[in-house]
Amino acid sequence: MTYTALQQGEVRLLDGATGTELEKRGVPMSTNAWCGRASLDHVETLEAIHRDYIEAGADIITANTYSSSRALLALDGLSDQFEEVNRAAVHAALRARERCDRPEVMVAGSLSHRGPIATGSARPDSGAISLDQMATAVREQALLLRDEGCDLVLLEMMYDPARMPLVFEAAADSGLPVWAGFSARRNEAGDLLGFGPGEDIPFADIISILDDWEVDAAGIMHTPSNLISDGLEILRRRFDGPLMAYPDSGYFTSPHWQFEDVIAPRELRRYAEGWVEQGAQIIGGCCGLSPEHIAALAPLKRGPTTQ
Repeated sequence: MTYTALQQGEVRLLDGATGTELEKRGVPMSTNAWCGRASLDHVETLEAIHRDYIEAGADIITANTYSSSRALLALDGLSDQFEEVNRAAVHAALRARERCDRPEVMVAGSLSHRGPIATGSARPDSGAISLDQMATAVREQALLLRDEGCDLVLLEMMYDPARMPLVFEAAADSGLPVWAGFSARRNEAGDLLGFGPGEDIPFADIISILDDWEVDAAGIMHTPSNLISDGLEILRRRFDGPLMAYPDSGYFTSPHWQFEDVIAPRELRRYAEGWVEQGAQIIGGCCGLSPEHIAALAPLKRGPTTQ
């Protein structure tokens, strides 16, 4: 799949969760780097997850690199294993693609501004990693993702105005196509805000970063399904490229995902039908969602729009 194909109106399928699916299959999560170490210690399970998503119909699979920057791994004493962890993550995805004999499947390298999450909560500890540390770490990781064979960089869970520019710059420096995923929440007044739990920042202000950086696709992720449509509407006012939609379901209490009231695959498909009608061309799932959910979305894929 290429950017040109998306421009022709194709709808393609992104995979579902990697980190929470690892936990669902019995892989332990670490305190700070969450699912990052799993690429090293449970690579067979990781590869099996990627294969399951490809067999469910995914056209894009995401390497398990969301929480494996050197800065984050260092908090768990794994700084010296940064390259080993990230290479293992990318190679697991590449092997899955090869073994499924789906050479057209794209491997996205996940890049984030994630820091540690306070144990027993979902609140990030923003002071644990400085801006300078973050800038160095995400640039190093973006270049590694490129060098190890990722087809694109997927910016995940963008919501922090101070840290987002560091990740966008690192991704741009990689020279790979960049897809940006933003996260949102709603306040009691019904306003759509950036996901950050601190200051209430309008979602429209969060995505204004797209005025400063060129990306090949942009969308809403790690956001409940019932907020995705509103997010897409706001995003379309500012961005005219391909749109993505990949929600989560359940909630996080560090270091574990809580698989409670997870949306049924059939219900997710009903939501996704509406997102496609809104113009979303890349659909999938995030935390809490599994291959069964992606299989339910597979019938929504389509080829070039007939002119």
